[in-house]
Amino acid sequence: MSILVIVRHGQSEWNLKNLFTGWSDVELTVTGEHEAQHAGIVLRPYHFDFAYTSVLKRAIHTLSIILEEMQVSIPVIENQALNERNYGNLQGLDKAEVGNKYGAQQLMLWRRSFTEVPPGGESLENTYQRVVPYYQQEIEPKLRAGKNILIVAHGNSLRALMMYLEHISPEDIAHVDLATGAPRLYEFSDNLEVKSVSYVKLTAPLSDGSTLL
Repeated sequence: MSILVIVRHGQSEWNLKNLFTGWSDVELTVTGEHEAQHAGIVLRPYHFDFAYTSVLKRAIHTLSIILEEMQVSIPVIENQALNERNYGNLQGLDKAEVGNKYGAQQLMLWRRSFTEVPPGGESLENTYQRVVPYYQQEIEPKLRAGKNILIVAHGNSLRALMMYLEHISPEDIAHVDLATGAPRLYEFSDNLEVKSVSYVKLTAPLSDGSTLL
């Protein structure tokens, strides 16, 4: 029985500033680095054969911290298909200011609707159409072969994958969020049906007596 763990990157500089990020290549904050460390610590009991991430440095950096905390070296595959949703002309803009300019309803549609396309960007549906085929072609065969997979990516690319794995409707995905740095574990049957879904928690004190930040 194979497992898949998905992790949204740690808090980024633009998460902190409440800016639309999308494909803008921004770094983690110190808090984001701590979130990645925490994810690596809680994932220490698990074995992974391959890790996947996007080509954006906040996800790549998060993955590298996780693997360092786990004290493992495994093949890492970076692919643009796992990039965050492209927010187009909204990238770099303050979300509150966008709401003031275009209205709260339009802001919510751009952020949470499955089909609404921000100017020059992608809808979540567009993101789904690149994430899921990549997952089906590249990752599912490894899971079927009994390999364990770790994916570190972005809020919207992972929400798209959650839709596929958990059969979440376009209406219901608007109410689904994925916290930064929180590992979500999928356990599969031999025919790759999802048997269980849960967040990975720290179940025992750290052996060195230290605390998590």
